[in-house]
Amino acid sequence: MEKSDITSLRTFFAQSVAKKLLDVMLPPTCPGCKTIVSPPGGLCPECWEKITFISAPTCSTCGHPFEFSGMGEDNLKGVICGSCARTPPPFGRARAAFIYNDASRKMVLAFKHADQTHLAGLFAAMLHRVGAELINDCDLIIPIPISTMKLFSRRYNQSAEIARVLARNSAKAFAPSALKRISTPRGKKSSQANLSRRARFENVRGVFIVSPRMAQRLKGKSVLLVDDVLTTGATITEAARIIVRAGAKNVDVLTLALVPGPK
Repeated sequence: MEKSDITSLRTFFAQSVAKKLLDVMLPPTCPGCKTIVSPPGGLCPECWEKITFISAPTCSTCGHPFEFSGMGEDNLKGVICGSCARTPPPFGRARAAFIYNDASRKMVLAFKHADQTHLAGLFAAMLHRVGAELINDCDLIIPIPISTMKLFSRRYNQSAEIARVLARNSAKAFAPSALKRISTPRGKKSSQANLSRRARFENVRGVFIVSPRMAQRLKGKSVLLVDDVLTTGATITEAARIIVRAGAKNVDVLTLALVPGPK
Protein backbone atom coordinates (compact mmCIF):
# COMPACT_ATOMS: atom_id res chain seq x y z
CA MET A 1 0.00 0.00 0.00
CA GLU A 2 1.31 3.42 -0.96
CA LYS A 3 2.13 5.97 1.73
CA SER A 4 -0.50 8.32 0.30
CA ASP A 5 -3.12 5.57 0.61
CA ILE A 6 -2.21 4.99 4.25
CA THR A 7 -2.47 8.72 4.93
CA SER A 8 -5.91 8.83 3.26
CA LEU A 9 -7.15 5.91 5.35
CA ARG A 10 -5.92 7.51 8.54
CA THR A 11 -7.68 10.75 7.62
CA PHE A 12 -10.90 8.89 6.81
CA PHE A 13 -10.92 6.99 10.11
CA ALA A 14 -10.06 10.16 12.07
CA GLN A 15 -12.94 12.02 10.46
CA SER A 16 -15.32 9.12 11.13
CA VAL A 17 -14.35 8.99 14.80
CA ALA A 18 -14.65 12.77 15.11
CA LYS A 19 -18.11 12.69 13.54
CA LYS A 20 -19.30 9.94 15.91
CA LEU A 21 -17.99 11.84 18.92
CA LEU A 22 -19.70 15.01 17.73
CA ASP A 23 -22.99 13.18 17.25
CA VAL A 24 -22.75 11.88 20.84
CA MET A 25 -21.93 15.29 22.28
CA LEU A 26 -24.28 17.26 20.01
CA PRO A 27 -26.82 14.78 18.60
CA PRO A 28 -28.53 15.89 15.35
CA THR A 29 -32.02 17.25 15.88
CA CYS A 30 -35.08 17.83 13.73
CA PRO A 31 -35.14 21.48 12.55
CA GLY A 32 -38.87 21.62 13.13
CA CYS A 33 -39.20 20.40 16.73
CA LYS A 34 -35.62 19.71 17.97
CA THR A 35 -36.30 15.99 18.46
CA ILE A 36 -33.14 13.89 18.06
CA VAL A 37 -33.04 12.34 14.58
CA SER A 38 -30.77 10.01 12.65
CA PRO A 39 -29.19 10.53 10.20
CA PRO A 40 -28.37 14.25 10.54
CA GLY A 41 -30.12 16.74 8.31
CA GLY A 42 -33.54 15.10 8.37
CA LEU A 43 -37.02 15.71 9.74
CA CYS A 44 -38.75 13.60 12.33
CA PRO A 45 -41.83 11.68 11.06
CA GLU A 46 -44.23 14.01 12.87
CA CYS A 47 -42.79 17.17 11.30
CA TRP A 48 -42.57 15.51 7.89
CA GLU A 49 -46.29 14.80 7.96
CA LYS A 50 -47.03 18.47 8.75
CA ILE A 51 -45.25 19.77 5.65
CA THR A 52 -47.66 20.66 2.83
CA PHE A 53 -45.81 19.51 -0.27
CA ILE A 54 -46.95 21.02 -3.55
CA SER A 55 -48.25 18.67 -6.21
CA ALA A 56 -50.33 18.85 -9.38
CA PRO A 57 -52.52 20.49 -10.49
CA THR A 58 -50.48 23.70 -10.60
CA CYS A 59 -50.01 26.60 -13.00
CA SER A 60 -47.61 25.30 -15.67
CA THR A 61 -45.72 28.60 -15.57
CA CYS A 62 -45.47 29.92 -12.00
CA GLY A 63 -46.18 26.64 -10.20
CA HIS A 64 -48.88 28.01 -7.90
CA PRO A 65 -51.33 25.24 -7.00
CA PHE A 66 -54.85 25.56 -8.33
CA GLU A 67 -57.57 25.66 -5.70
CA PHE A 68 -59.76 23.29 -7.67
CA SER A 69 -59.13 19.90 -9.20
CA GLY A 70 -62.53 18.85 -10.50
CA MET A 71 -61.30 18.83 -14.11
CA GLY A 72 -58.65 16.22 -13.35
CA GLU A 73 -54.89 16.63 -13.47
CA ASP A 74 -54.56 15.53 -17.11
CA ASN A 75 -57.01 18.22 -18.25
CA LEU A 76 -55.04 20.91 -16.37
CA LYS A 77 -51.63 20.10 -17.87
CA GLY A 78 -50.30 23.16 -19.65
CA VAL A 79 -52.93 25.42 -18.10
CA ILE A 80 -51.68 28.73 -16.70
CA CYS A 81 -53.16 30.93 -14.00
CA GLY A 82 -54.82 34.28 -14.66
CA SER A 83 -51.85 36.24 -13.39
CA CYS A 84 -49.40 34.58 -15.81
CA ALA A 85 -51.91 34.98 -18.64
CA ARG A 86 -52.24 38.71 -17.98
CA THR A 87 -48.53 39.35 -17.48
CA PRO A 88 -46.29 36.55 -18.78
CA PRO A 89 -43.15 36.38 -16.60
CA PRO A 90 -39.62 36.37 -18.07
CA PHE A 91 -39.06 32.82 -16.81
CA GLY A 92 -40.47 29.72 -18.42
CA ARG A 93 -41.34 27.56 -15.41
CA ALA A 94 -41.20 28.03 -11.65
CA ARG A 95 -41.70 25.25 -9.13
CA ALA A 96 -41.64 25.14 -5.31
CA ALA A 97 -41.28 22.16 -3.00
CA PHE A 98 -43.75 23.07 -0.25
CA ILE A 99 -46.06 25.73 1.17
CA TYR A 100 -44.51 28.27 3.52
CA ASN A 101 -46.66 28.05 6.66
CA ASP A 102 -46.35 27.51 10.41
CA ALA A 103 -45.14 23.94 9.96
CA SER A 104 -42.37 24.74 7.47
CA ARG A 105 -41.38 28.21 8.67
CA LYS A 106 -39.28 26.97 11.59
CA MET A 107 -37.00 24.80 9.51
CA VAL A 108 -36.64 27.42 6.75
CA LEU A 109 -35.69 30.10 9.26
CA ALA A 110 -33.35 27.73 11.08
CA PHE A 111 -31.54 27.08 7.82
CA LYS A 112 -31.56 30.76 6.88
CA HIS A 113 -30.53 32.35 10.17
CA ALA A 114 -29.28 29.66 12.58
CA ASP A 115 -26.27 28.23 10.74
CA GLN A 116 -27.99 24.90 10.05
CA THR A 117 -26.39 24.58 6.64
CA HIS A 118 -26.45 20.79 6.92
CA LEU A 119 -30.12 21.06 5.88
CA ALA A 120 -29.02 21.97 2.35
CA GLY A 121 -28.91 18.27 1.45
CA LEU A 122 -32.48 17.67 2.60
CA PHE A 123 -33.76 20.76 0.79
CA ALA A 124 -31.89 19.90 -2.41
CA ALA A 125 -33.56 16.47 -2.38
CA MET A 126 -36.95 18.11 -1.98
CA LEU A 127 -36.26 20.41 -4.93
CA HIS A 128 -35.13 17.49 -7.07
CA ARG A 129 -38.42 15.73 -6.35
CA VAL A 130 -40.49 18.62 -7.64
CA GLY A 131 -38.11 19.99 -10.27
CA ALA A 132 -36.31 17.04 -11.86
CA GLU A 133 -37.43 18.09 -15.34
CA LEU A 134 -36.19 21.65 -14.86
CA ILE A 135 -32.86 20.41 -13.54
CA ASN A 136 -32.38 18.00 -16.46
CA ASP A 137 -33.12 20.77 -18.97
CA CYS A 138 -30.69 23.36 -17.58
CA ASP A 139 -27.07 24.10 -18.45
CA LEU A 140 -26.25 26.30 -15.45
CA ILE A 141 -27.58 26.51 -11.89
CA ILE A 142 -27.43 30.02 -10.42
CA PRO A 143 -28.52 31.00 -6.87
CA ILE A 144 -30.27 34.28 -6.14
CA PRO A 145 -27.59 36.45 -4.50
CA ILE A 146 -28.07 38.28 -1.22
CA SER A 147 -26.73 41.69 -0.28
CA THR A 148 -23.17 42.10 0.95
CA MET A 149 -24.50 43.18 4.34
CA LYS A 150 -26.61 40.04 4.72
CA LEU A 151 -23.75 37.85 3.53
CA PHE A 152 -21.43 39.44 6.08
CA SER A 153 -24.01 38.93 8.84
CA ARG A 154 -24.97 35.32 8.01
CA ARG A 155 -21.61 34.25 6.54
CA TYR A 156 -23.38 32.24 3.84
CA ASN A 157 -26.07 32.58 1.17
CA GLN A 158 -28.79 30.06 1.97
CA SER A 159 -29.90 29.80 -1.67
CA ALA A 160 -26.33 29.16 -2.80
CA GLU A 161 -25.95 26.34 -0.26
CA ILE A 162 -28.98 24.54 -1.71
CA ALA A 163 -27.96 25.26 -5.30
CA ARG A 164 -24.43 23.94 -4.69
CA VAL A 165 -25.74 20.56 -3.48
CA LEU A 166 -28.33 20.45 -6.26
CA ALA A 167 -25.65 21.08 -8.91
CA ARG A 168 -23.29 18.51 -7.42
CA ASN A 169 -25.94 15.81 -7.17
CA SER A 170 -27.19 16.41 -10.71
CA ALA A 171 -23.75 16.94 -12.32
CA LYS A 172 -24.75 20.41 -13.54
CA ALA A 173 -22.54 23.49 -13.74
CA PHE A 174 -22.79 25.72 -10.67
CA ALA A 175 -22.30 29.46 -11.23
CA PRO A 176 -22.67 31.21 -7.85
CA SER A 177 -21.08 34.46 -9.02
CA ALA A 178 -22.93 34.82 -12.33
CA LEU A 179 -25.56 37.11 -10.83
CA LYS A 180 -24.64 39.88 -8.46
CA ARG A 181 -26.71 42.08 -6.18
CA ILE A 182 -25.53 45.67 -6.22
CA SER A 183 -25.48 47.93 -3.18
CA THR A 184 -28.96 49.10 -2.22
CA PRO A 185 -29.69 52.14 -4.41
CA ARG A 186 -31.01 55.30 -2.80
CA GLY A 187 -34.74 55.11 -2.21
CA LYS A 188 -34.79 51.28 -2.10
CA LYS A 189 -34.91 49.01 0.93
CA SER A 190 -32.45 46.21 1.64
CA SER A 191 -35.30 43.91 2.71
CA GLN A 192 -38.56 43.04 0.98
CA ALA A 193 -40.33 42.36 4.29
CA ASN A 194 -43.52 44.30 5.01
CA LEU A 195 -43.69 45.74 1.48
CA SER A 196 -46.80 45.48 -0.68
CA ARG A 197 -46.74 43.40 -3.86
CA ARG A 198 -46.31 46.45 -6.07
CA ALA A 199 -43.65 47.90 -3.77
CA ARG A 200 -41.70 44.63 -3.86
CA PHE A 201 -41.48 44.72 -7.65
CA GLU A 202 -40.42 48.36 -7.61
CA ASN A 203 -37.91 47.76 -4.83
CA VAL A 204 -35.95 45.05 -6.70
CA ARG A 205 -35.92 46.85 -10.03
CA GLY A 206 -32.31 47.27 -11.06
CA VAL A 207 -30.67 45.56 -8.06
CA PHE A 208 -29.19 42.65 -10.06
CA ILE A 209 -26.44 42.64 -12.64
CA VAL A 210 -24.75 39.84 -14.55
CA SER A 211 -21.08 39.52 -13.76
CA PRO A 212 -19.09 40.77 -16.79
CA ARG A 213 -16.84 37.74 -16.40
CA MET A 214 -19.86 35.43 -16.76
CA ALA A 215 -21.80 37.31 -19.46
CA GLN A 216 -20.39 35.33 -22.38
CA ARG A 217 -20.99 32.03 -20.60
CA LEU A 218 -24.72 32.79 -20.28
CA LYS A 219 -25.35 33.36 -23.97
CA GLY A 220 -27.60 30.70 -25.44
CA LYS A 221 -27.74 28.73 -22.20
CA SER A 222 -30.68 27.35 -20.24
CA VAL A 223 -30.44 28.70 -16.71
CA LEU A 224 -32.00 27.40 -13.50
CA LEU A 225 -32.39 30.00 -10.75
CA VAL A 226 -32.59 28.76 -7.15
CA ASP A 227 -34.09 30.71 -4.24
CA ASP A 228 -35.40 29.85 -0.78
CA VAL A 229 -38.85 31.47 -0.50
CA LEU A 230 -41.18 32.76 -3.22
CA THR A 231 -43.62 35.40 -1.98
CA THR A 232 -44.80 37.65 -4.82
CA GLY A 233 -42.24 36.51 -7.37
CA ALA A 234 -40.69 39.98 -7.57
CA THR A 235 -37.13 38.82 -6.92
CA ILE A 236 -37.09 35.88 -9.33
CA THR A 237 -38.87 37.95 -11.98
CA GLU A 238 -36.23 40.67 -11.86
CA ALA A 239 -33.36 38.17 -11.76
CA ALA A 240 -34.78 36.21 -14.70
CA ARG A 241 -35.29 39.42 -16.68
CA ILE A 242 -31.65 40.42 -16.25
CA ILE A 243 -30.38 36.96 -17.21
CA VAL A 244 -32.56 36.79 -20.32
CA ARG A 245 -31.43 40.26 -21.31
CA ALA A 246 -27.83 39.04 -21.00
CA GLY A 247 -28.51 36.47 -23.72
CA ALA A 248 -29.66 33.31 -21.93
CA LYS A 249 -31.90 31.08 -24.03
CA ASN A 250 -34.39 30.63 -21.21
CA VAL A 251 -34.70 30.69 -17.41
CA ASP A 252 -36.52 28.32 -15.05
CA VAL A 253 -36.87 28.74 -11.30
CA LEU A 254 -36.81 26.42 -8.28
CA THR A 255 -37.72 27.72 -4.84
CA LEU A 256 -37.89 25.82 -1.61
CA ALA A 257 -41.10 27.33 -0.24
CA LEU A 258 -44.09 29.14 -1.69
CA VAL A 259 -46.05 31.70 0.33
CA PRO A 260 -49.75 30.98 -0.29
CA GLY A 261 -52.21 33.63 -1.33
CA PRO A 262 -53.01 35.78 -4.37
CA LYS A 263 -50.11 36.72 -6.60
